[in-house]
Amino acid sequence: QVQLQESGPGLVKPSQTLSLTCTVSNESITTNYLYWSWIRQPPGKGLEWLGYIDSSGGIYYNPSLKSRTSISRDNAKNTLYLQMNSLKPDDTAVYYCNARGPFQRPELQGGSWGQGTQVTVSS
Repeated sequence: QVQLQESGPGLVKPSQTLSLTCTVSNESITTNYLYWSWIRQPPGKGLEWLGYIDSSGGIYYNPSLKSRTSISRDNAKNTLYLQMNSLKPDDTAVYYCNARGPFQRPELQGGSWGQGTQVTVSS
C-alpha cells in the first residue's frame, strides 16, 4: 500500500520561499505510468492542483502558479519536493501530495493522499 507523508515548516513569512517534502513508502516514484501531484486547499476553499511529476521525470504545472512553483524529486531517497517562491498570505493552505495510477492499480485511480501539512504565511 502506497503511503505518503508531507513535511515542512508550518509558518513562512511573506515574500519568503516554501519548501515541502513528501516521503513515499511502499512504491517507487519511478514506477511507470504513475503521477505524483502537489495539491493544496486554502481555508474555506476547494482543492487547487499545483502540478505533478510523472514516472519519467516530466513536470507539469498549474499555469496560474507556474512562475512561482517548482516540483522536483530525489529518486535515491524516493522523495518528492515542492518549492513556492514569493509567498503571500493567500498561499496559506493545507498542502498535500498525491499519487494516481492506471486501471492496473485501482487503489490509485482515485488518488492516494498524504495527511497534509498546514502552511501559514504570516509575519
